[in-house]
Amino acid sequence: MALHNSLGKKGEEFAIKHLKEKGYSILEQNYRYLKAEVDIIAQKEDVLVAVEVKTRSSNYFGNPEEFVNKKKIQLLTMAIDHYVQYKDLNVEVRFDIIAVLNTKGTFEVEHIEDAFLFF
Repeated sequence: MALHNSLGKKGEEFAIKHLKEKGYSILEQNYRYLKAEVDIIAQKEDVLVAVEVKTRSSNYFGNPEEFVNKKKIQLLTMAIDHYVQYKDLNVEVRFDIIAVLNTKGTFEVEHIEDAFLFF
């Protein structure tokens, strides 16, 4: 496995741990629909949360959350829309980013709720 894949996997593990500690239920990991992938689909009360996890080993080129671009937002929106329809859910949907920064073996997790609007 490439180093960046290993780092990304570790970041997702930290994100899941963080969400569980905050009382979220993890419904799906790496949910795929067509060309889209949602890293984590979680739920807390009646809110369904699509979580994009961005992990970086340095913030030299910018903070991890800054790497979620317009195309990624469109893909996330399409995938979560499909998920809600397929599961016939009646929930509020929110898009969060969990930014994980690994500096010298120490992982810092930042949870950004309502990171972007999908309209």
